[in-house]
This record gives sequence, structure tokens and C-alpha cells, in this order.
Amino acid sequence: MATPLLLRGIPLLRLRLAATLLAPPRQTICSATASEPAHPDENVVSEDKTSAAVLSMKDPPKYNRGNDPDYRKWKDKEGEILRDIEPIMFLTKEIIHSDRYMDGERLTAEDERAVVEKLLAYHPHSEDKIGCGVDSIMVDRHPQYRHSRCLFVVRTDGGWIDFSYQKCLRAYIRDKYPSYAERFIREHFKRGSG
Repeated sequence: MATPLLLRGIPLLRLRLAATLLAPPRQTICSATASEPAHPDENVVSEDKTSAAVLSMKDPPKYNRGNDPDYRKWKDKEGEILRDIEPIMFLTKEIIHSDRYMDGERLTAEDERAVVEKLLAYHPHSEDKIGCGVDSIMVDRHPQYRHSRCLFVVRTDGGWIDFSYQKCLRAYIRDKYPSYAERFIREHFKRGSG
């Protein structure tokens, strides 16, 4: 009974053996030969034959990005943008991801005012989201993606529609920081929610 199981594995073993025999020999990073240093602390000659630069494991290449005026300007502006959006971003994440609000619960007047003024007002399609008027803002499960919670505009006519706080933040950043917006969004917002 064990023989049929053993025979089933033979073609797979043949493929593995052929792959190892036909593959070019590989040198591992850890293997040390007589021409290579035995200790990582010793100097290593670069692979580029045109350059005789010697690099040490202790001394990684130094990039003077801190002295680059464009890089410094970007980092300063990045910090400014983060300081600007962090309060509303943290509030929104707390509303959505904490037990502060149950599914289907309306936001308090203070939280609602912050969300409407600092998020919903900047949504690219805010007029469509608001429709006939805002009755309240609530947090609930997304009807299509039941595992995620999001914010909803409850309209005065009783209808409700979800909106993305990340779209609102992106639009705000593009409006207030046009020169730095795309780089900031690329580096700080996840892809796919664009």
C-alpha cells in the first residue's frame, strides 16, 4: 500500500533533481573563500571594475540628503502637512475604529461639526453626497464591504450615503498644498483608495 504513494512522488523527485543539476552553481552570501574576507568587518571591494572604491560594512554610503535644499524643503513641508491633517485624521480613525460609536450610531454634535467642516466640505463630490441637506453623520458597516466601517451622510430626506475620509483629506491637501500634494499622497496614503 505504501508503494503506490512512493511511486507518485518519483516524477516530482526527478524534476527537482533535474533542476538542481541543470541550474548554474550559486554562490551564497555566507560562504567565504580564500579570496573573500572571513569577517564582515573587513573591507569589501566593490563589484564595479571601473571604480577602485573600497566600502566597509561599518561605514555605509553617506547621502547628504539633509544638506540638499530641495530635500530639506520637502521634509519641512511634509511635517507641516502632517501637523495640519493629523488632528482630524486621528479623530476620524478613532470614530471609525474604536468602540466609541456602535454600528448605525450618529456622531455627537462636536464630532459631527468637525467631520463636516474638515472632511466632508473637501470631498470631491460633496454636493452629491450632501444632496438635499445633512441631517447627521453616522458610522456604520459598509453595505458592500461588511468587514469595514465608514462614515455616512444621513440626509434630511432620510437617505444616507457613505463617503471616504481619505478622499476628503487628499482633496484638502491638493487644494492647500498643490506643489507637494502628489508626493505627500503617494508616500502617506495607501494605494487603491484614490
